[in-house]
Amino acid sequence: MIWPAFRLSLQVTGCALLLIVVFGLPLAHLLARREFPGKSVVETLILLPLVLPPSVVGYYLLIGLGEQGPLVTWAGVRLLFTWQGAAVASAVVGLPLMVQAASAAIAAVNPSLENAARVLGGNELTIFLRITFPLAKRGIIAGLVLAGARAFGEFGATLMVAGNIPGRTQTVPLAIYDAVQAGRYGDARVLVLLTTCLAFVSLWLVRRLTRAARPAASPATAPLPVSTSDPARHG
Repeated sequence: MIWPAFRLSLQVTGCALLLIVVFGLPLAHLLARREFPGKSVVETLILLPLVLPPSVVGYYLLIGLGEQGPLVTWAGVRLLFTWQGAAVASAVVGLPLMVQAASAAIAAVNPSLENAARVLGGNELTIFLRITFPLAKRGIIAGLVLAGARAFGEFGATLMVAGNIPGRTQTVPLAIYDAVQAGRYGDARVLVLLTTCLAFVSLWLVRRLTRAARPAASPATAPLPVSTSDPARHG
């Protein structure tokens, strides 16, 4: 039961990251570049999953994805007790980390560069892809790595939304819980070590990215070299 759970966790995490990119990047750009009424409320709502108990997040998702929820009522899509539902739960808990990191990285990009591109006729998508993203990519990637690590390790919300069905919705955290409950400590140790290694590599990579993203001294502010030659020679 180890490797099916591991493969399913990778599948769920990959889908969650796709959702995080689709929704998180526009949100990060909006929060970094726009001022609007209620902005602090929006930021607080995005960050709520970081502090809410996973069971509370799972309850909200049950309401949103359940039979009376808008997804079923309007679109006829049922995600409860599926791996896709687990991916949605993982995306919700990982989204705040990505938005926070990406928003800070985008805010650090000099707006005058983007304004110059607008003057030259560039549209918003072109400006983001050619100017904003290349300059902020390390912070954005660091946020994605953190979000992926969080999504991989999600337990409570996933359990409430997708259940714990071996081979269908049982991710690594749920498999660890099952293994300990059943006294299969060997399986639990393997999964715990795999999860710990992935978390360590993720945090190490984030540290590398954030260190490399620290801005170097701007040529405009760097000290000018002092000439030691005799000025009289250039007269």
